[in-house]
Amino acid sequence: MNQIIQIAKRELAGFFDSLMGYVLIIMFLGFSGFFTWIYGDDIFFIGEANLSIFFKVAYWSLFFFIPSLTMRSLTGELRGGTLELLLTKPISYWQLILGKFTSTFVLISMALAPSIIYYLSLWSIGSVDHPAIILGYLGLLMMSMCYIALGIFCSSITESPIIALLSTLFIGIFFHQIFETVASSSVGLAGSIFSSLSMYTHFESISRGIFDLQDFIYFFSMIIFGLYASREILVSRNLKA
Repeated sequence: MNQIIQIAKRELAGFFDSLMGYVLIIMFLGFSGFFTWIYGDDIFFIGEANLSIFFKVAYWSLFFFIPSLTMRSLTGELRGGTLELLLTKPISYWQLILGKFTSTFVLISMALAPSIIYYLSLWSIGSVDHPAIILGYLGLLMMSMCYIALGIFCSSITESPIIALLSTLFIGIFFHQIFETVASSSVGLAGSIFSSLSMYTHFESISRGIFDLQDFIYFFSMIIFGLYASREILVSRNLKA
């Protein structure tokens, strides 16, 4: 556990040393705040005391922000030849991967944390559905963990950060939107399969305040698969070296 914390601290410090951490937080809050409170179908326009607009905006914002954070997770180690050096220390593959996963998750949590003021603001002016909002935030965190795991996997298969970024977006868009689009135009078993694969289906269910165990099984399965696949890629690379 100590090794995971140390790796996470190092990675998190790197985010802020390069200003990427500050840029992400400022851009995310500015973008989500603008569409939640000011532009288009904002809270005042729909006249309801809920954060459904914020969750929809955050759903897409995080989809694009997360790959930019994970694209260097392992590509930097692979390009710089520091992966072998790290593994000569008392650090396992799992500790390395979980340390990088944790650092990105903490940064995403830090970006989401200030938006709680939106929740408090709504609460101060009207009656709100507390379970729905809490589960909505939980849905954003679960979705973020899925894409962090996917981003780390994509960064383990290439030494190019740009390829890792584009690969994460390309694979992710199927879960993020395409499976849902196909499911809506399909019927029977095919529709059910595509719907069950859709990130949007499970996220929307949680963000509406519905606690369904199937949604959490989906998210955890995606996370575990992404991290496990990353470990297997690193093991195979090390054996070849």
